[in-house]
Amino acid sequence: MRKQTTNETIESRPEWETLEHWLRGQMQDLVQHMLESELTEFLGRAKSVRRSDSDRDSGYRNGYARLRKLTLSSGTIEVSRPRIRNTKERFESRLLPLFTRRTNEVSELIPQLYLHGLSEGDFDLALRGLLGDDAPVSAATVARLKDRWNVELAEWRTRRLDELEVVYIWVDGVYVKAGLERKKAAVLVVIAALSDGSKQVLSVDPGYRESVESWSETLRSLKSRGMNRPRLVVGDGHLGIWGALRNVYPEADEQRCWNHKLLNVLDRLPKRDQAQAKLMLKRIPYAETRKESERLRNLFSRWCEERSHESASATLERDWERMVTFYDYPREHWQHLRTTNPVESPFASLRLRTDAAKRYKRVDRAIAVIWKMLMVVEKRFRRLNAPELMESVYDGRKYEDGIAVQTAEEVAA
Repeated sequence: MRKQTTNETIESRPEWETLEHWLRGQMQDLVQHMLESELTEFLGRAKSVRRSDSDRDSGYRNGYARLRKLTLSSGTIEVSRPRIRNTKERFESRLLPLFTRRTNEVSELIPQLYLHGLSEGDFDLALRGLLGDDAPVSAATVARLKDRWNVELAEWRTRRLDELEVVYIWVDGVYVKAGLERKKAAVLVVIAALSDGSKQVLSVDPGYRESVESWSETLRSLKSRGMNRPRLVVGDGHLGIWGALRNVYPEADEQRCWNHKLLNVLDRLPKRDQAQAKLMLKRIPYAETRKESERLRNLFSRWCEERSHESASATLERDWERMVTFYDYPREHWQHLRTTNPVESPFASLRLRTDAAKRYKRVDRAIAVIWKMLMVVEKRFRRLNAPELMESVYDGRKYEDGIAVQTAEEVAA
């Protein structure tokens, strides 16, 4: 006769169809057991053990609070906090703080989904599919989280920067539709490369049309919180950052973005000549030496003169010294210094999100969302090439055409 399978056997031997349910049950039992263990440790005795005369004031168990949902990245479970009474010291669980309904990992999942284009109204459905039907995450939850991001952003903006050894910074602005203004609001972003080769977001501030005044305020804030003078600043040629640098960090070197420069030059040419011009222009910033770069520039200028495109050659030659500053830094870093790509790349994801939003109700909320998304992207920043050279640049080592210049002591040795 076939032996009947009990419910206990089914629970202990999950099949593919019941695996998820079984795993969540095991996790639920584990968390509940850990809560019980915390209370046992606090009271100094196990459940059902009588109190001795010496520990009459240590309190006693008093049942359980009502079941509450707790959302983990692996799903949603239900647990009940054990209650105690008559204790001199308040019991606070390290495992499950009061009012907590989701782990930090779940909270971090929300800005990642938002970054990839999910709207507030879609969160409830999407997260229930990922975390279970009982996941307490809705559009209202997302809205509350965004308000909390404002508080976190305010704290982040006041953090000290004294311990950071900033070598390079990239600056740029992103524009978002926010508030009642017809014009888009500018958000000023500063990303730094540190002496260990890592990259870090330093500033996310509102600004008026990326003006000198707005950028000056951003730089003064960074300086007042202890940021050292960066060795090199990379940005778009039209930004107010350059006037701001003269106000706050006048000794910092300046490098204008080659991508923006080449686009400006091509805009001065008729479409029939742009393909040939583009081939010539792309060679200029990739020349092995500053002298070779100037030779290629002059070659392009002669080509323009032959076709009466003087405005294009004038655009290329304008502010030339700030276009070739990168030659004064290690060759291994040129890839990072020719353009604002290190800040443009994370902006690509941000613009997908900000373009998808019709309009943010408030500018401060838009900035908080952008900041939180940048914090997500920052975790994926890769270090600069040859990070071991960053300390020498920070210490002021001179380079010529990407090669370190020997000091008098090195020559004498």
